[in-house]
Amino acid sequence: MPAAVRSVSAGSPEPVPGLKRPSGIRKRPVEVIEVRDPGPKRGGLGSGVVGDAIISRKHHGGTTQAVYAVAREELDWWGDHLGRELPDGMFGENLTTTDLEVDTAEVGELWRVGGTLLEVCGPRIPCATFAKHMAERAWVRRFAERGLTGAYLAVREPGAVRAGDPVEVVHRPGHGLRLPMYFRALMGDKELAAVLLDAQVLPQVEHDWLASRQ
Repeated sequence: MPAAVRSVSAGSPEPVPGLKRPSGIRKRPVEVIEVRDPGPKRGGLGSGVVGDAIISRKHHGGTTQAVYAVAREELDWWGDHLGRELPDGMFGENLTTTDLEVDTAEVGELWRVGGTLLEVCGPRIPCATFAKHMAERAWVRRFAERGLTGAYLAVREPGAVRAGDPVEVVHRPGHGLRLPMYFRALMGDKELAAVLLDAQVLPQVEHDWLASRQ
């Protein structure tokens, strides 16, 4: 089957058990989303999805985390292992895809999605908010060990996205540096971090952040 968007989702501030303040991590499917570049993480608009809530803008949102995509197949894998159904949007994603190899995407890959052009920028790093939201034992460790995190995307061309829109990979850089490799580098693999930094393939803000952790 051709790669497609199964659903598009956005979130509003909601209480999360165990957290002191609300979070927008729980996304729910909507008819259509409008996406645009939200600007920098600090001082920008937060999410690249109009009307989508991001509360902690110190760590989330901004140009290189404007839109978050997760494969429906990955949600199903976790649902089988957790013994519960995970609805679209459960991981906080804005795009739930089908028949798209989200977690083998290369950094810098370009996707034509509906009326937009999106750029693969990096993996999702599990955090305490995600763990509280999922309410699963040792969730951060288990998610990290799995290492298939979905993709954070930048908005190269703004527009609208709806369920059923096709997803076309219109450019793959060919350097072979894929999201799971970047994730392992962020999790402390110094050798992989050096490879990514030497290759100069990351968006500048992400390159500088990874370099600062070495």
